[in-house]
Parts: sequence; C-alpha cells; structure tokens
Amino acid sequence: MSLFFVVVSLLAMASGASAVISGNYNCTTYNGTAFVYTPAAVACSNVISDASCQVLYAAPNTLYPAAGNDAERAYACYTTATATPAATVNDMVTAAISNCPKTCGFCCATSAYSCSNVAYPRLTCSTITAAQCASSVWRTIIAEDCPASCGFCNDGGCVDAVTSCANDISICTTVGMQDFVNTYCQKTCSRCSSSTTTASSASSSTCTSYNADSSTSCTAWAKNGFCTNTFYTTAQRKAYCASTCKLC
Repeated sequence: MSLFFVVVSLLAMASGASAVISGNYNCTTYNGTAFVYTPAAVACSNVISDASCQVLYAAPNTLYPAAGNDAERAYACYTTATATPAATVNDMVTAAISNCPKTCGFCCATSAYSCSNVAYPRLTCSTITAAQCASSVWRTIIAEDCPASCGFCNDGGCVDAVTSCANDISICTTVGMQDFVNTYCQKTCSRCSSSTTTASSASSSTCTSYNADSSTSCTAWAKNGFCTNTFYTTAQRKAYCASTCKLC
C-alpha cells in the first residue's frame, strides 16, 4: 500500500466524502470507492434480541450494516445527533457495543474482536472469511495468528478445530477417541499447550510513553475508529498516531 493511498484514505475517513457511511467508520474498510463494513463488523451476536435492537437502533435507510455494504448506522449507535455529519459520543458507542453490536456493525470493537493480530501471521488476517473461521483446517492457526479476525481474542490462542466438540463432552474421555480430541477438541477437552497465548497478550503494550503523533488529525481519526479499524495495520497507526492510539 502506498503512502499516498494511506493518506487519501485517512482524509476520506475524516471527512466521510463520497461514501454512504458518513458518521462513524469503525469496523469498516475502504474498497477503492467507498467505505464498507468488514466481515468482523457483524460477525458476533447481539446481547439482547435482534428485534429489540432494531427498535432501539432503527436504521436511517431501513438497511442495516452487513459485510461489504455501506449502509449508514443508526445514529443512536454512535451519537446523540439525528443527522450526519455528527460527532461520535463515546457513551453511545459503549452502549451499542454492550447491547447491540451486530445491529450497529460494531462487532469488531467487542472484546472478542478487539485484540491485535501477530506481526507476521501465517496467512493474511484481513482476507480471512467466515468459512475459514469455522474450518477445522484453519481455526487453530487463526486463533494463534489472527484472533481478531474471527472473534478469538478471549480464547488464549486455544480453540476447538471442530466446532461441534462441546456438543458432547464425553468425547474427552472416550477410549479410542483420544488422538482425535488431542487434535480437534483441544479447548473443550483442555488439551491446549500451557504455552499458548493470545496474540493480544503476546503483543500487549508494556511501555509507559509513546512516540509523538505525526498528524494533527489523530484525535478526529480516533473518534472515527482509526485506532481499532483493522483496515489499517498496526505499523500505519503507529506511524501516524502512536500517542493517540497508545502504541509502543
């Protein structure tokens, strides 16, 4: 990615120009034409019922956030204003994430999705699909290298390769199934290596001071999700807004 493209994208994010999403850009990515929601924006479930969330957060254009679309969020998801442009109100975002993250397209900001991926993953974290998140081939690798891509941030790098393991925990002690559970049911059967750690803990910040921001727009960008938006790499966030984003 060229520096020119990064700067243009950042400016577009700050202004909301030429995109339907115009109020808050968290959990979005720029596709070359407009900002659209990432798969992680809607990968979780609402805490309360979907029906209740749609009452609390009625979409301004009857279209709700979905992976790849650019529907404007309900204003109540992020602001007290009733039209855009509108300033992000942190309390409104916190309430939306706590109750209706999927309806508001904020799943990537929940604790399961808001950690850092490793610096040099074995696959490209930004292109991971929902099918890969559920795949017995990829799940354990993703949990270690790209936990934020599949909502594995709270799993300590330990997940079942087969998602149905927990349906019958007797498999953990079944004679003749131990090779299987050791490979495919490590979380359910407590077979994970004790040295397994999450990407977030492996890369957690231990410094108490940060490099100065190189841009004067960091405060505005941070309010629109720059520090957590996985479209931008950790290196890019650090290069522009190390202090604002608290990156060593």
